[in-house]
Amino acid sequence: MKRFMVMMALLLGYAFTAAAGSYNYVEQAQFKQWLEKGKDMAIVDIQVPAEFQQHHFKAALETGAFPVKSAADKQKLDAVVPKLAAAKNDVVVVCPRGGGGAKNTYDYLKSKGIDEKRIFILKEGMQGWPHKELAVAGK
Repeated sequence: MKRFMVMMALLLGYAFTAAAGSYNYVEQAQFKQWLEKGKDMAIVDIQVPAEFQQHHFKAALETGAFPVKSAADKQKLDAVVPKLAAAKNDVVVVCPRGGGGAKNTYDYLKSKGIDEKRIFILKEGMQGWPHKELAVAGK
């Protein structure tokens, strides 16, 4: 009986993990290296416009799509999907904290045909970014 319970717990844990989905993250140190080396990538920034104006990465695609829940939010992402699909380079999603909005963006881009092997979420988002010298500051 104990063995059965352990097996059930493992199966439930696996099912929950699979249902929750998994995402590709890029650690801040790795992303810093990518920026410094000029890695060919698309940076999709979903911060609201006021936050984008305060701090963003050079060449980031401003979408203002946060939190990517409504049809209007998703429509803002639709503007960059053709560019992402044509480029075939890695895509880094930047949101305020690297949480729900970034996951929503990841899922949406994936549903639009962007290969999830190319999509990364910047861990801890823009608010957690420790290398301010590599970000464009607001006016």
